[in-house]
Amino acid sequence: MNTGKDRGFKGVGMEGRIAAWYARSTRKDMAQFEALADRFADEMPDGSQILEVAPGPGYLSIQLAKRGRYQITGLDVSRTFVQIASDNAHRDGVAIDFQQGNASAMPFGERSFDLVLCRAAFKNFSQPVDALNEMHRVLRPGARAVIFDLSRDTSMDDINAYIKRSELGWIDSSLYKVIFRYLLIPRAYSKVQFGEMASKSHFGRCEIRDVDLGLEVILRHEGGRA
Repeated sequence: MNTGKDRGFKGVGMEGRIAAWYARSTRKDMAQFEALADRFADEMPDGSQILEVAPGPGYLSIQLAKRGRYQITGLDVSRTFVQIASDNAHRDGVAIDFQQGNASAMPFGERSFDLVLCRAAFKNFSQPVDALNEMHRVLRPGARAVIFDLSRDTSMDDINAYIKRSELGWIDSSLYKVIFRYLLIPRAYSKVQFGEMASKSHFGRCEIRDVDLGLEVILRHEGGRA
């Protein structure tokens, strides 16, 4: 069970046409982004500083920006995604600071954010514990990071049902099945693995909830282990 600092691969590099394809495909999940934005908008007061790590096309950050007067920053390793997300935000009339950077070496000061979000990307980080420590560093005491990601225990029956609900075309559906089976599930973490990583990080522990196709991992900055 590999939950150390380096998983032995460098993650999924989404640039150019691959990033553009991903942006088009995940736009079909807009109802999920809207539901998450509704939830966090209910929880976060105006003026909150929010960081989304690996926002990809920026859909969650954009939906959240539409729901409150927040200062939202997005950090993604992909230059293409930074451009796509910035263009999407401009098109939707919201101000979000999308930046290019590494989750395990964030270009932000300590205690800068009231909330850190990461959706569908953590399994691709090459240094997951370092990424958790960076989330802890940039969070204010009492704040939290919330990670949503695929569970290693997700079955292909669940994947097939999700793809069917998404109403993808035949080509995209077939490609999604291959990507989930041979790329995403093998890289995903189980509850036990997330718990072990959290225990090694400055957070010290986490809460884990089952969600559709995966896990919601909640990590709270309790002021210690800086």
